[in-house]
Amino acid sequence: MSEKTNANNRFQGKRILITGGTSGIGLAGARRILTEGGHVIITGRDESRQQALKQELPSAQVLINDAADPDTARQLASHITSPLDGIWFNAGYARIGALTDTTPDLFDQMMAVNVRAPFLQLSLLRHHLHAGSSIVLTSSSSVYEGNAATSVYAATKAALVAAARSWADELAPEGIRINTLIPGAIATDFRNFLPEQTRTEFEDSVVRDTPMRRIGTADEAAAVALFLLSDDASYMTGTQVFVDGGLLKH
Repeated sequence: MSEKTNANNRFQGKRILITGGTSGIGLAGARRILTEGGHVIITGRDESRQQALKQELPSAQVLINDAADPDTARQLASHITSPLDGIWFNAGYARIGALTDTTPDLFDQMMAVNVRAPFLQLSLLRHHLHAGSSIVLTSSSSVYEGNAATSVYAATKAALVAAARSWADELAPEGIRINTLIPGAIATDFRNFLPEQTRTEFEDSVVRDTPMRRIGTADEAAAVALFLLSDDASYMTGTQVFVDGGLLKH
């Protein structure tokens, strides 16, 4: 097997930044990159998680970074002092509610984390990328589902899909690829803001609508993101890859 396709060493010597990497699919990806020989920088806003991960993943660089604050984009860039082989923009924020329940503050919070942050971060980190580098944006199946009460969240994630297509054209002359990950329902703590009964009802509904009849795992979603970050996806840019158990049947 060639080095390019050997999953045991495909990140050997590579430096990958994962925003929102202290939990969920981002953390699953960070763990796997480390096992495959890479160096990983992960960000999150929970200081207790930072301390725990410094113990669990001593070779990782764990940074406190609140994606909702535009000033932290520059702070993040100041911590990156070496070239990057990949960036996974995975930080996200979700709340649900009808149009009449969506306050300006809630709207702005979701836009700040899900849209503004990756725009600002990429603009400041772009000079650390090089020919062969890869970028992944985490979007959501909500973009295509059209479910009630998710309009703001879905709109923010749709913005990432549109941005990635434009950025792919802009970055291709530099040999930099960018693709969008579209997860369906994944078993993480991302929906823990919902009351337990609501969360259970939502997940049961998704399972009924998903041909594979189950929720995906963080490792399964992360595996697809890491494929896009790796040289195995060297002829892919400006596209969306779905990891949803067939929910959207693309």
